[in-house]
Amino acid sequence: MKISRDSDVIEIDREPVYGYGQKVRSTKNIRNDGTFPGREIGEILVNKGDTGYVTSIGTFLQQFYIYGVDFYEQGHIVGMKGKELEPIEEASHV
Repeated sequence: MKISRDSDVIEIDREPVYGYGQKVRSTKNIRNDGTFPGREIGEILVNKGDTGYVTSIGTFLQQFYIYGVDFYEQGHIVGMKGKELEPIEEASHV
């Protein structure tokens, strides 16, 4: 069985896809991998379609951007890869 990895992708060679304060939506369910305190491993932290705002931008393994997203309705901030998010276009007020 071959394991699918993003090992040949170096996101940090370019600018982050999302910016501070940008509204985003989760494209998949995100489960606790053991790095989120106070929740069981495997517990769903974010459901597909949940919305939040980017509050921080960090890196992981000198390869990926990790976006801290404040899912305000759920009451917590979760670190997510760019491929797990999509932008939400806000209606302009004219």
